[in-house]
Parts: sequence; C-alpha cells; structure tokens
Amino acid sequence: MSTSDCLFCKIVSGEIPAEVVRETDTTVAFRDINPQAPTHVLVIPREHHPTAAALASADAGLLAAVLGEAHRVAVDEGVADTGYRVVFNTGAQAGQTVFHVHAHVLGGRGLNWPPG
Repeated sequence: MSTSDCLFCKIVSGEIPAEVVRETDTTVAFRDINPQAPTHVLVIPREHHPTAAALASADAGLLAAVLGEAHRVAVDEGVADTGYRVVFNTGAQAGQTVFHVHAHVLGGRGLNWPPG
C-alpha cells in the first residue's frame, strides 16, 4: 500500500476529517469512528509505518512517543486513574484493518480479560 492510499495518512494530511483530540509534531490522536468503549481514541505517528513491529524496528523513539501520547489521552479523557487499555493490533489475523500503526486507547468501562 502506498501512503497516498492510506486512510490514516489522509487524516494526517487533512484530506479526510477526524475528531482530533491531541496533536504533536510527530503524532495525531483522534476518536475511533466505531468505538468499543466510552473512551476509544487512536494514536498514530504522522509518519507511515504499517505495523507496531515495523515502527519498533525503524524508530523506537517514535514508538515511545506514540505510547506517551496514549497515556496523555487517557489523562485528558479522565480514565488514567481508573484504568485503561492500550492495544496495538499487528496483522490481519490480530484484527488490524488499517495498515498504518495505531494504538487504541480504551477506557471508561470494565475491560475483561482475555480480550478476544
């Protein structure tokens, strides 16, 4: 997939609208269009990397920035103290449907284990 075909790259460029809740020079956080919890925000790097594994191999610092922003989203959304989950789906069998790495920040309700 080229970055010109990537849904999340189009959100980063402003071609496709999203309900953005946080932005930095390297990341964008926006509400999921199909929320699975009262808080369901996606945190993505502005730079295209298809999976969490690819990002970890290419730029561990950027992966850390995505995770740090996930925590800041949880704080802003009021779920940091009660608990939240950060999920990276990696690969189609794990449920990844958009191949631009993204962290799901989920909270605001009890989250059972195991998740799947």
